[in-house]
Amino acid sequence: MSKEEETTTPGSSMHGVSAKEQSFAFSVTSDPRIPTDPTAKFSLPVDSEHKANVFNLLSLAKPHMVTFHLSWLSFFTCFVSTFAAAPLVPIIRDNLNLTKKDIGNAGIASVSGSIFSRLVMGATCDLLGPRYGCAFLIMLSAPTVFCMPFVSSAGGYVAVRFMIGFSLATFVSCQYWMSTMFNGKVIGLVNGTAAGWGNMGGGVTQLLMPMIYEVIRRAGATPFTAWRIAFFIPGWLHVIMGILVLSLGQDLPDGNLSTLQKKGDVHKDKFSKVIWYAITNYRTWIFVLLYGMSLGVELTTDNIIAEYFFDRFNLKLHTAGTIAATFGMANIFARPLGGFLSDVAGRHFGMRGRLWNLYILQTLGGIFCICLGKANTLSLSILSMILFSIGAQAACGATFGIIPFISRRSLGVISGLTGAGGNFGSGLTQLLFFTSSNYSTATGIFYMGIMIVTCTLPVAAVHFPQWGSMFFPAAKNREKFSEEYYYGSEWNEEEKEKGLHHGSLKFAENSRSERGRRVGSAPTPPASTRVHV
Repeated sequence: MSKEEETTTPGSSMHGVSAKEQSFAFSVTSDPRIPTDPTAKFSLPVDSEHKANVFNLLSLAKPHMVTFHLSWLSFFTCFVSTFAAAPLVPIIRDNLNLTKKDIGNAGIASVSGSIFSRLVMGATCDLLGPRYGCAFLIMLSAPTVFCMPFVSSAGGYVAVRFMIGFSLATFVSCQYWMSTMFNGKVIGLVNGTAAGWGNMGGGVTQLLMPMIYEVIRRAGATPFTAWRIAFFIPGWLHVIMGILVLSLGQDLPDGNLSTLQKKGDVHKDKFSKVIWYAITNYRTWIFVLLYGMSLGVELTTDNIIAEYFFDRFNLKLHTAGTIAATFGMANIFARPLGGFLSDVAGRHFGMRGRLWNLYILQTLGGIFCICLGKANTLSLSILSMILFSIGAQAACGATFGIIPFISRRSLGVISGLTGAGGNFGSGLTQLLFFTSSNYSTATGIFYMGIMIVTCTLPVAAVHFPQWGSMFFPAAKNREKFSEEYYYGSEWNEEEKEKGLHHGSLKFAENSRSERGRRVGSAPTPPASTRVHV
C-alpha cells in the first residue's frame, strides 16, 4: 500500500474518538479527498491544517467543540439583547410616546450599528484573532444594554438600540472561528448550526422578555417600570459570556494567534493586503447583496413581526410574542439545514451544487414572504411566516457554506463585509417598507418578498475557475486553473519565496473536494502540495 493510500485509509485518523462518540458525529474522515493528519494529538480527527473532520454536537472536545459552543452562545446572547425591545414595543411605545416613525427608526438603528462593527470585526479576526474580537465586543457592549432602563425619550431609545446593535458583529467572529476549526466538507453544517443557534436568540427573546416582564410586573412593579428592570438580564448575560470566551476560547487549533505569531508558526499579515484581496474579489460584493436578502430580511422581520400580529389580529402581547418567536426559533434547525444541504450538494456536485442550493432556498424564502404579505387569516399568516423563516434562514446557512472558499487570506474581512451586507439589507428594507405610513405592514412584507426573489438572481454570476458556476463548468486547463493557483494568486512572488503562502496551499489541498464527483477523474496538478503535510 502506498504512503498516499495509507494516510487516507478510513479510520486512520480516528485518534481519540470512541465508537459511542462517533455515532453522534457528522464525519467526513472516510473521504479519500481529504488529507488527514493521524499524528496530531487532538480529541477529534483532523486534516492537514488540524481542522476537525468531525462535527459532534454532544462533545466538548478541546479546542474544536469548545470553540463551537462558545461561538454560538456569545452570538445568541447578542441577539437576545439586540432584539429584547421588539416584543415589548407595545409597552415601551406608550411609556415613551413613540410614533410609528420612532419605532421604525429604532428598528433600523438596531441593525445599522453593526454594519460598521462587522467590518471592523472582520479585520480584527484576520489580524488579532476571533477570541479577542468576540470577548472584547460582547463585554464593551454590556454597558449599552444596562443603559436601556434609563431611557426617557424617543431619541434616547433609538440611540441605545443603535449602540446595542454593535454587538451583532459577534456573528463575524463566530463564522470566522468555525472556519478556522472545521474542515470544508462539514463547514456548511458547522457554520449553519453556530449562526443558526445564535440567531435563535432573536426568537428566544420574543418569549423571554415578555415572560421576565410579566414576572416583574406581578411582583409589584408598574408596567412602565417592569420593562426597564427586565433589561438587566441580557446585560448580565453579556458580562458572563465575555468572561467565558476570554478564559476558555482559543483562536486556532494549535493555539492563540498572538502566541503562534511569536513562535513564528503563523506570520503576521499586512492589513492593506488583507483588505485589498477582499474588496477586489467580485464574489465578495455579490454575497454582500445576497446576504442582505437572507439575514437582512430576517432581522427586519424580527423587528416588525410581533407588532404586526399584535395590531393586525388584535392579539394579546404574550400571544403575539409567542407567534413571533416561532420565526426566530426556526433557526434551531433551518439554518443548520441550509448548511447541511450545502455540504451534501458540495459532495455530489461540488461548488456548483452549493450555488444552486443557495439560489433555490433563498428564492423559496422570497416566495413565501410574498405569501405572508397577502395572507388575510391568522392561520395562513402563521403558516406563511414559518415557511418564509425556514427559506430565509436556510439560505443564510447555505451562504456561509460558500463564503470560506472565496478567499483563504482575507476570510475575516470577507465574512465581515458579508455580515455587514446582511445588516445593510435589513436597514434598507425597513427604511423602504416599514417606516412610512404610505404602506401597511402587510404591503411592506409583500414588496420585500419581491425584492428577495429579484436580488437573488446575481448568484448565477458567481464563478470559480477551478469549480465552475451554476450554468458553466470549471476551466478546462486544470493545471493552470487549480485550487493551488486560485488561492496562491493572493500572494506575490516575494511572499511566496518567504513561504508565507503555505497555509493557502494546505487549504487548497483540502478544498479539492469542491470539484464534486469530477474529482475521481480530475488529475491533481503537478505543482500541488503533498497529500500529507
